Amino acid sequence: MSTMQWTSLSMGKFTLRYIPYTLEMRHVFTVASFSRTTTPVVLIELEYDGVIGYGEASMPPYLGESQESVIKFLNQVNLSPFNSPFQTEDILQYVDQIADKNTAAKACIDIALHDLLGKLMGQPIYKIWGLNPTLVPPTSYTIGIDTEEVIRQKVAEADQFKILKVKLGLETDKMIIDTIRSVTDVPLCADVNQGWKNKEQALEMTHWLTERGVVFLEQPMPKEQIDDMAWLTEHSPIPTIADEGCQRYSDILSLKDVYTGINIKLMKCTGLREAKKMAELARALDMKVMLGCMTETSCAISAAAQLGPLVDWADLDGALLIGNDIYDGMQVVNGHCILPDRPGIGVIKTS
Repeated sequence: MSTMQWTSLSMGKFTLRYIPYTLEMRHVFTVASFSRTTTPVVLIELEYDGVIGYGEASMPPYLGESQESVIKFLNQVNLSPFNSPFQTEDILQYVDQIADKNTAAKACIDIALHDLLGKLMGQPIYKIWGLNPTLVPPTSYTIGIDTEEVIRQKVAEADQFKILKVKLGLETDKMIIDTIRSVTDVPLCADVNQGWKNKEQALEMTHWLTERGVVFLEQPMPKEQIDDMAWLTEHSPIPTIADEGCQRYSDILSLKDVYTGINIKLMKCTGLREAKKMAELARALDMKVMLGCMTETSCAISAAAQLGPLVDWADLDGALLIGNDIYDGMQVVNGHCILPDRPGIGVIKTS
């Protein structure tokens, strides 16, 4: 970080700084459609009256955003018309309408703004929202698609976790589950990343997985196969959760009878403001709520964790999968998410 240059943009009472950064994975990360060893991110700082809020945009390649697209977006932002960060709704509505999509770019501003607000108020965001940090569910830890030997090694490294998230969607699905079950009996959740195409075979797998301690299933079928997905949800013995099939708040109503619940990720939905509204709407519709992440530093992970008390399941292991985190924030202790009692999103820079 020290050799890289931050770019600074002056915007009236605000100053926005950004820098591209590359996250290095501890293991090759493989899901149903691709493998990777790095994730590009853009880190930002939003300063107001001498106080700095931290933000992050993480861009796994399949989302269609890049460091270049995020930087292009940030250069279109002009916060000069706003006199105070407490104009949160107005600021974030303005940011959302600058361009279509660009959800990770929008999320980094949202995260930094919330961090800034909490610091100005001297309180963590979860306290400002009236949430109890002890109610954050234990986080799952992700086991990517791999060989039997490497899977056993990953499971051994994850011995503190109370639930493991297993990537499926290829012809090796049963081998992966059987390998994990040969070394641990902790509950599992399975993320298929749209890998199953046939609803009858998918239903067979749900029963097979249920017998092996899988407690819910994330995005088993392609998001376009809505009728097949609704049929599977109706017949499945375990809950189905929309991930690729649920991006933003406006998606939720149409998913009520298609999935049992939704996976909320800050990088998909533009940040904390919309994520909180999504969790509340899903709850009102009697749907399950999962809180997920991309590969991220402790900055974006700690931001997402502020919402933890509102959800059924947490998958906030993104910072644990990388070897070059530059922030200290939410800690995972014996599989439990421990939110720091610090203002804002609770992160401090370590390098």
